Amino acid sequence: MEEEGIKIWPRMEPFMLGALQVAPSSKLSLHYLRKMATYVRTRDGCFPVLGWPMWRHIACGKLQLPEDLAWLYFETFDLLVGYVPEKRLEWAESLSQCTSKSELDQQRNKLSVDTLQFVLFLFIQQLNRVSLRSSSIVEEWPSHRTRSASPCPSEREGKTSSQNKNWDDQAHLSFVNGHLAEILELLVEPSQLPCAGQAQRECQISVEAVRSLSLLLEGSVGQGRAVQPVHRLLTKGPLQTEAGYCAKTRSFPLRKLLLCLQQNLSLNPFGITACLHSGKKLAWAQQVEGAMKRAKIARNTHTAPPGSKIVLMSQVLKQTLAKTSEKLTGTNMKIHRCAESFIYLLSPLRSVTVDKCRDCTIVLGPVETAVHVHSSQNVKVVCVAGRVVFGASSHCAAFILTPTRPLLLPGNADISFGPFHTFYPSLEDHMASVGLAVVPNVWDQPLVLGADGVLNASQCNSAHGPEPGSYRLIPPAEFHALVVPFQMDGDTCEIPGGLPPLYQEAVEAKKRRIQNWQRTVSETRLNKEQRRQFQALVEMKFHEWLLETGHRKELDSLSPPLLAPQNNPNGQHTSSLKAANGDGVIANGQTKEPSTAAC
Repeated sequence: MEEEGIKIWPRMEPFMLGALQVAPSSKLSLHYLRKMATYVRTRDGCFPVLGWPMWRHIACGKLQLPEDLAWLYFETFDLLVGYVPEKRLEWAESLSQCTSKSELDQQRNKLSVDTLQFVLFLFIQQLNRVSLRSSSIVEEWPSHRTRSASPCPSEREGKTSSQNKNWDDQAHLSFVNGHLAEILELLVEPSQLPCAGQAQRECQISVEAVRSLSLLLEGSVGQGRAVQPVHRLLTKGPLQTEAGYCAKTRSFPLRKLLLCLQQNLSLNPFGITACLHSGKKLAWAQQVEGAMKRAKIARNTHTAPPGSKIVLMSQVLKQTLAKTSEKLTGTNMKIHRCAESFIYLLSPLRSVTVDKCRDCTIVLGPVETAVHVHSSQNVKVVCVAGRVVFGASSHCAAFILTPTRPLLLPGNADISFGPFHTFYPSLEDHMASVGLAVVPNVWDQPLVLGADGVLNASQCNSAHGPEPGSYRLIPPAEFHALVVPFQMDGDTCEIPGGLPPLYQEAVEAKKRRIQNWQRTVSETRLNKEQRRQFQALVEMKFHEWLLETGHRKELDSLSPPLLAPQNNPNGQHTSSLKAANGDGVIANGQTKEPSTAAC
């Protein structure tokens, strides 16, 4: 098919956002998933859609997974589904009205997913397993009699030091190419399976089953042509014959379908590899002379379809960068190897990954799916997000508003959680555009996973838990609100949903102390010379505090020395923090009109 230019490639989002970055439980091995695929297609109420009650029955009763872990997989898959924002807001409102666990269970019972796509989703959890060889060893269908036979954690692969494959499109291609036969087997009708439960090459796969394969694969009939789900490419044009599609039986021979997919499978043209090779640069104003020379900020948003839009920001050092832009809206953002920087991305985003960063503060617009912090140190993240995940990170803090429990993967130490504590003028509009509401908000209920993919049973914020000291909730006495230091257009003028009562009381107490201090100063009746000396002393102590805490560089970076000041209509001087084309420019003082610089 090379002459036709037909290409099929692994979709990015299921691997990037759907595969948990931890070795999966052995109960999600290929052997068990084969049994599950047969089970769901031979039981009433399981096919073609699978509801939460039946998945809970399979996961907890058959696979013996903890209920919280079963819900985690179910909820993660649901995050990948392209619901319109209005539907997600309706779901959030329904959850917010639940006042007990029984009411919550009743609401969850209304949720269902595509059965075969969910089975494939469970299979790609093997992406972060070092080897699939051990998972193909035949085991018995789990039961209470075999509960104690599970391998101990030390025997399982997938330690926290393993390479992060979720953004690696080469790893996605290798995974699909190496396990395509197993993936297709999971789609075969149970009636065509021999007693061993393994599909034979003369088996047929229905077009309805192949439609589920579009979760993982997509393609196009030529460069620059529209991207299509894989089942559409296979049922028309040249691939219809190559894959052996029979319109009368609406099915494919397994052998021919497998060969067709293998021969046309290629690297994702919108993946991170292509973005690094031919992506368009995203322009930012230089803040400190020479400091941005190593920085790389690239995007593929000018060519990629929705769901494949990428922005990569790498090696930003000692900078303050801020941007609100249509070019960021709906993108999957990766912030990689940045250090000692303050980054503001104030647009609605699809997902954000913070990888191998240190000593950074990152303030994000609403993130539709997930924010994942991996292998980072001393990073502060401030966001509204569908989910927040930490893995192999230390001394980090998250100030978040999220409808799902924050997820702590193995290898974390000293992760702090606090309530979302800032706003910017267009925040609520951005939240509505991605379907995120102010309730429910479970920022303070982290879920902790062990290195073997099984939930830890006890609290991990105590000195005696299975991962002592892995997280804590920031005490109200240590809590401070954050001010986004830019003016923008919009109606939001306070923190969406407000602060929890104890934290609000702490903020008010700090305000009262400031007011009392100001009153004390005004009542001292100092003369002019005493006021001058007192002012000098206060400023000296303040500057000492700025240096000790590291806030001095943040304030300095808000007034870029390399940019000439511009007069605004009121005669005041402002300095732009970034350059963009076709977007409003965040400025130190007010929002500027778009520049003409190429982006």
